[in-house]
Amino acid sequence: MAETTPKKKIADKAPAEKPVAAEPKKEAAAKAPKKRVDSAILYVQSTYNNTLCLLTDASGNALAQSSSGALGFKGAKKGTPFAAAKVGEVLADKAKLMGVKEIAVVIKGVGSGRESAVRSFIAKGVSISSIKDVTPVPHNGPKAKKPRRV
Repeated sequence: MAETTPKKKIADKAPAEKPVAAEPKKEAAAKAPKKRVDSAILYVQSTYNNTLCLLTDASGNALAQSSSGALGFKGAKKGTPFAAAKVGEVLADKAKLMGVKEIAVVIKGVGSGRESAVRSFIAKGVSISSIKDVTPVPHNGPKAKKPRRV
């Protein structure tokens, strides 16, 4: 085996100049809204394990989306009302940047984050024109799964 010698650091005699402020990151430029929208539709899908939110314009084109998993919540914490509130806050901030003043809310699912995601949107100053619940309800289709025994 060959022995390795430690590398020596060479120091300049002149003091190093402080780096000038670099160009702004591309991420900051990407956060600037590409589209100005006055009213939008907020889709909230709340399951037992996660809460997903999607902001679209009036014709259904996606503008922004977020979920509790995307914000860093893991495991059982993703399905909590607190995580859903954070999702609503993040999406409300994005909506404010786009100029959204009014939203129509479409809620789907039976999770605990249904209400808190919408409440956090209201807290950011966006007004709500309507709330619609489109949770699918079976009209006696195929036999349901047997209940879990815990």
